[in-house]
Amino acid sequence: MPRRFNTAGPCDPADHYMVPVATRLPIVGDLVDQKAYFVVHAPRQIGKTTTLLTLAQDLARAGKYAALLVSMEAGAAFPHDIGAAELVLLDELRTAAAWQLPPELQPPPFPDAPPGRRLGAALAAWSHATIRPLVVFLDEIDALRDDTLISVLRQLRSGFTARPRRFPHSLALIGLRDVRDYKVAAGGSDRLGTASPFNIKAESLTLLNFTHDEVAALYAQHTGETGQVFLPDAVDRAFALTQGQPWLVNALARQLVEVLVKDRSTPITRADVDRAKDILIERQDTHLDSLAERLREPRVRAIIEPMLAGTTPDELPTDDIRFAIDLGLVRMTTSGGLDVANPIYREIIVRQLTLSSRAALPAIQPTWLTPAGRLDPDRLLSAFLDFWRQHGQPLLGTAPYHEVAAQLVFMAFLRRVVNGGGSVEREYAIGRGRMDLCVRYAGETLGIELKVWRDGRKDPLDEGLVQLDTYLTGLGLSSGWLVIFDRRSASPPIAERTSREPAKTAGGRDVVVIRA
Repeated sequence: MPRRFNTAGPCDPADHYMVPVATRLPIVGDLVDQKAYFVVHAPRQIGKTTTLLTLAQDLARAGKYAALLVSMEAGAAFPHDIGAAELVLLDELRTAAAWQLPPELQPPPFPDAPPGRRLGAALAAWSHATIRPLVVFLDEIDALRDDTLISVLRQLRSGFTARPRRFPHSLALIGLRDVRDYKVAAGGSDRLGTASPFNIKAESLTLLNFTHDEVAALYAQHTGETGQVFLPDAVDRAFALTQGQPWLVNALARQLVEVLVKDRSTPITRADVDRAKDILIERQDTHLDSLAERLREPRVRAIIEPMLAGTTPDELPTDDIRFAIDLGLVRMTTSGGLDVANPIYREIIVRQLTLSSRAALPAIQPTWLTPAGRLDPDRLLSAFLDFWRQHGQPLLGTAPYHEVAAQLVFMAFLRRVVNGGGSVEREYAIGRGRMDLCVRYAGETLGIELKVWRDGRKDPLDEGLVQLDTYLTGLGLSSGWLVIFDRRSASPPIAERTSREPAKTAGGRDVVVIRA
């Protein structure tokens, strides 16, 4: 049976196409040799478990170490019962050893010890008894919380100086976050911060996304085994949409070769990749859904809200920036600014934030369609103006982010317009001063720029016309909309201030200015 693209659980090279793990964390072997205790953190579904499990197996097969990976997730059910958590973790440790290590490297009977000492005592006994230095990779460590988490970290720190004969030679904590961001209710904070009980780490490593070459090589494995080709522009498009995020890279490919293009004699095209992308966004699998749920966390909102607003905040806390990057929601661009991690996440974020507004939308008749079923921009504009005058004010309260409520409701309206028959592409980032939207429906393309007029600022009309002219140039369009949401505290009611007026850009493009 041919291998496949994996989107669930660790990869197995016998069953799945894989990027070689040795290239992803090349420094780990040196850290193990140095008896280092270190941290590996990266967003979910980026390959942490696969990489560290494979590295542990490679270390064990080389004959120098007794190395294994064990999940700590089972202890999450007991955040305040240290003894109960330790018992399930010791069971996980023995179970992991049973299938990852040969009989001569199995742990001895674990000694009796009081709660709060059981894990450390077990690791000490095993390290002393084993014929090879013990190397332990603790996966999902940040699933533990509160008393149990602190106890585990303290036991590891306590045993550190006794390595390698009385404690593991080398040890890694593997999770979503770096140590300082582990969840713990203590001292008025919800995380450890700088006062970490695990102050013995030599390094904090992170797994990076796949490069373009790695995506191409991964897809080429499918071609080599089945003969089905990914055309170069399809690979380019897949990388552009995913930015190499491993789960997305595999999920797109799986959708392509198992659902959309099953005929192995038919090559995968750029258009196929776009179809697969739409399916993933619409379906919003567990990985995407879990990311979307993070948007209501205050530390994430502090980053995403100014992105959507296009504003430049006075200050973004460093911890919040690092946390959002560790989650995989945002990334630092080559110019040093923050941006959403990839175009697929950009769409997921907006869809999640407009969900409550979309649910609250009244029934809207599709008066914007011509008899031939094409989009009529002028009819769409009339429909929006009527909708906004009647429903805009109450719907603003349905948006979860107050600063961008108007933009979210507008996008909820557009989602209703294109639902099932088109798309809305969005560009937004901190400091851009606007949001750009490209609506594609039934062969028609409409470029829209959203601006906000706030207290203490001048009318953004002139700036908006310049920015929209540039955006329309990139789209190859001769006309578009400039929507200015008046959020000044003294502005008239929505029903009174909503209007339309014609304008021209410096480049001679016809623009409808919508004040709402």
